[in-house]
Amino acid sequence: MIALLQRVTQAHVQVDGKDTGRIGAGLLVLLGVERGDTEAQADRLLERLLTYRIFADDAGKLNLSLQDQRGGLLLVPQFTLAADTRRGTRPGFSSAATPVIGKQLFHYFVERARQQHPEVATGIFGADMQVWLCNDGPVTFWLQVTPQSAAEQ
Repeated sequence: MIALLQRVTQAHVQVDGKDTGRIGAGLLVLLGVERGDTEAQADRLLERLLTYRIFADDAGKLNLSLQDQRGGLLLVPQFTLAADTRRGTRPGFSSAATPVIGKQLFHYFVERARQQHPEVATGIFGADMQVWLCNDGPVTFWLQVTPQSAAEQ
């Protein structure tokens, strides 16, 4: 699974002109599911993003996590993160999970996030979404937990 974390002062996502998720300060996370991902990858990625230290402490060092800050978490499904862009001028999506698996794992991820964090908002899987954010810093990180099939090769 892939997560693109963006530290934000605020963010929201809309579908058909209506907000589906809105947060203040915290993390906007674009989430991609790859072929071979399972609930184990989802659990590990969630653990990492909740505890990833990307917020400044009193000394200005990136020593605090989202859990420490108790900030908002906006999860947006992002199929295109799994694109293969190594050659040519058109992305390939053979490494992306099928829509059925992607949707199941996105919803699993959201459910687990809500069990572990007080403020979780989301986009809608498969919808045409508009995402607004005010990137804080900007601070952006790519986290990836490799699918089992790729790790075993």
